[in-house]
Amino acid sequence: MSTFTTRDGTEIYFKDWGSGPAVVLCHGWPLNSDSWESQMLFLASNGLRCIAHDRRGHGRSSQPWDGNDMDHYADDLAQLLDKLDVKGATLVGFSTGGGEVARYIGRHGTKRIAKAVLVSAVPPLMVKTADNPKGLPIEVFDGIRNAQIANRSQLYKDIPSGPFYGFNRPGAKVSQGLIDAWWAQGMMGGHKNTLDSIKAFSETDFRADLKKFDVPTLVIHGDDDQIVPIDLSGRASAELVKGAKLIVYAGAPHGITDTHKDRLNQDLLSFIKG
Repeated sequence: MSTFTTRDGTEIYFKDWGSGPAVVLCHGWPLNSDSWESQMLFLASNGLRCIAHDRRGHGRSSQPWDGNDMDHYADDLAQLLDKLDVKGATLVGFSTGGGEVARYIGRHGTKRIAKAVLVSAVPPLMVKTADNPKGLPIEVFDGIRNAQIANRSQLYKDIPSGPFYGFNRPGAKVSQGLIDAWWAQGMMGGHKNTLDSIKAFSETDFRADLKKFDVPTLVIHGDDDQIVPIDLSGRASAELVKGAKLIVYAGAPHGITDTHKDRLNQDLLSFIKG
């Protein structure tokens, strides 16, 4: 396996497929880089170098007790890009990975980045606060935490079989394969790490990070996203990033990397090569 060790001793697994201009993909909670396989296969087959890592505590990376927060996630990503000496990359983040992208740019700038893409991403800020009144109540995230502690395996079946892919909507065509793959990826992650990550994706304020974006940015979001509602995320991020382009997938759920992969793949390719 391809791995590297961060400055704090965490071993990070990564994939590096294809050749050409670099695309770096950051995955969602509680998944790993396998969740990008449809995009990586397509983009690498179309002349791009696709790099994706398993976030610390997820997938095949090691499971440190501490450091399961956006600052460490962003710093791990920075060390990966430094190790591979990536330049002029398009940085793509899905869901929690969108937060990782935002915090990376906020902390490390865009010296290695040419473009950015936020897909169903958690920024600017998910939780409701005094200055973020449209956010989701903290009780929503407490409920996820409590469900994980009570029965993590069942939670990781309930999320993809319901709201993640929109399989709870009338007339939805349910894929047991997608549900099983989601569960398997989630269960590869550490219990403590994925539990801590709930706080990271829901309570981290990315508003200042988004204002530091100085590269062409594409925001893609489904308007039937039940996990990360578009009004408090995609639309709000597009307003904060100067010159960002927003593409709304009508009727699409959170997990568009799978449910709308053909359209997403083409949109990514057009943006990267455009």
